[in-house]
Amino acid sequence: MSNIITVTSIIDAGKKYQYVDNGEPMRGGMKDVYFSPDRSYVVALFRNVQDHNSKERLTKIVTKYYDSFFNREGGSYYKELYSWPTDVVKINDKTGIIVPTYNSKFFFQKGYATSDLIKGEEKQGKWFAAPKFRHKDFALRLDESELGNWLAYFQICVNIARGVKRMHSAGLAHSDLSYKNVLVDPVTQSAAIIDIDGLVVPGLYPPDVIGTADFIAPEVLATKHLNIADPNRKLPSRHTDLHALAVMIYMYLLYRHPLKGGKVHALEPEEDDLLSMGQKALFIEHPTDLSNRPKTNQLNPKELPWADVTKLPYTVTGPYLSSLFNDAFIKGLHNPAQRPTADEWETALLKTTDLMQRCLNTTCRQKWYVFDNTYKPKCPFCGTPHQGSLPVLDLYYKFKDDVWKPEDHRLMVYHNQYLMPWHVNRNVVRNISLSAEDKKPVGYFSFHNGQWVLVNQKLTSLKDVTANKPIAIGEMLVLTNGQKVLLSNEQGGRLVLVTIV
Repeated sequence: MSNIITVTSIIDAGKKYQYVDNGEPMRGGMKDVYFSPDRSYVVALFRNVQDHNSKERLTKIVTKYYDSFFNREGGSYYKELYSWPTDVVKINDKTGIIVPTYNSKFFFQKGYATSDLIKGEEKQGKWFAAPKFRHKDFALRLDESELGNWLAYFQICVNIARGVKRMHSAGLAHSDLSYKNVLVDPVTQSAAIIDIDGLVVPGLYPPDVIGTADFIAPEVLATKHLNIADPNRKLPSRHTDLHALAVMIYMYLLYRHPLKGGKVHALEPEEDDLLSMGQKALFIEHPTDLSNRPKTNQLNPKELPWADVTKLPYTVTGPYLSSLFNDAFIKGLHNPAQRPTADEWETALLKTTDLMQRCLNTTCRQKWYVFDNTYKPKCPFCGTPHQGSLPVLDLYYKFKDDVWKPEDHRLMVYHNQYLMPWHVNRNVVRNISLSAEDKKPVGYFSFHNGQWVLVNQKLTSLKDVTANKPIAIGEMLVLTNGQKVLLSNEQGGRLVLVTIV
């Protein structure tokens, strides 16, 4: 039998909330969670008594930090991205938080392909970061309608990186970033960061937990045996968030863990795990130390080809992400200050989406791949080669009069691809502050009568520099090898060099 229980806000005693207690709450790591009668919010009650410091932290999260995140420019974007508590409540000696119910897209519509077992369950990231759940021979594989395509996971990772960047810019750390605390929906390319109530404020509010297995930074595991007051003890911080973020991005794009390889450090499994993820952590794709490479004869067939790093190396993610994976798992693995920032991940992910090509194989599971800068590009997932010519546009910016420098940014062209304002002008930054106008295409590419063309929709100063010919709005520019095209003569406007592969 269910009871409707009323709880009171500790911030405004006039505010009351209700929840339905059927005796079987959803149990998190530290909280029991109950739905409100209309299921528009949940009441999450801490099982342990919260001390003064914890209550003060929760109060700041739902007042000061809530206001600074959501009641300013970009607030509506972040409201979608975070599952942020809105109030702190009490009932008897128990403290709890009020959290709006997750958007319906973060619950499985179908779940497994062969059963309804997880239909209606939360879309925790773990379902999408393990290869077996997408393997055709696995009984509990996810339904095709839930999986999205490879490009979708890049946008998911962009959203997560933006969420982490915003927290870090406010001086906060999540402290327990993991695919358990991030909900994802590949269909709408969305993500939601949850469990915000454990935010760490350095020097003010220490972490409640050291993190979730697989995502805990090596320095935290290597020093967890030390007393909490020992200055050598490493606790969750922005640096450890950046390790967890790198692991998450690697797993969402490659469906394997970057540190779980074939090297054995100790016979006792628990000790071996502690060493391999902590003090002795080694990137499974380290270019010179191959000792932690996964042993192909020990791999689960349902984890192939993803678990085989020789068949699908991390370099399939392209040059920008490969460089950051090197920084995260080689330079920064045991040197936290060397880890890439969330902003660097966001930039690299967005630049990589400009290198994407559609796979020509309609049955390819991934549907997209990153151009590998070769003259015979092919999809690394299904092996289908690209057919026909392929325009590559290298972006240049004006360094000074008549001097143009490369941006280290290129745009791959495919049929019906858009040219966007952030390609045309380097002063238009592709971030959450983009205006509605800057989200609209200014041109598009098409394969027309055996030629690649750019159709000008909005550009007022588009010019074929090679032919010294302006291209008016509504006109079409045929792309040729070696051609120089001025996209805009405004401040920050770019020039592109066309290569036809």
